[in-house]
Amino acid sequence: MRQIIKTDKAPGAIGPYSQGIEFDSKLVFTSGQIPLDPKTGQMVEGDIKVQTKQVLENLKAVLEAGGSNLKKVIKCTVFLADMNDFAAMNEVYGEYFNQAPPARSAFQVARLPKDARIEIEAIGEI
Repeated sequence: MRQIIKTDKAPGAIGPYSQGIEFDSKLVFTSGQIPLDPKTGQMVEGDIKVQTKQVLENLKAVLEAGGSNLKKVIKCTVFLADMNDFAAMNEVYGEYFNQAPPARSAFQVARLPKDARIEIEAIGEI
């Protein structure tokens, strides 16, 4: 059984999708999060480190709303507008996933929603 996750602690969906889906009381699948401030709906200003931190805070909120948390993440997918940002992104990412980090893929993409520099999606256990 699947259940839609909705929280005001993360940005609302900007299209026909859910912030996340809780599946069978076992897994949480998040939609990709970009560096939007959930209070204003605006992109946070700053470098890739600032944007990565906001993305991870958004992911954390969706995971927690679905009964999971960052420690229970199994897999992340990172999308970067510029692979030259990888090292700086990785530094912040490592602060959030410093023990038993999840599996991860990272890709450079041509463009992200709202011209964000980063988007991350995750799958977590409940």
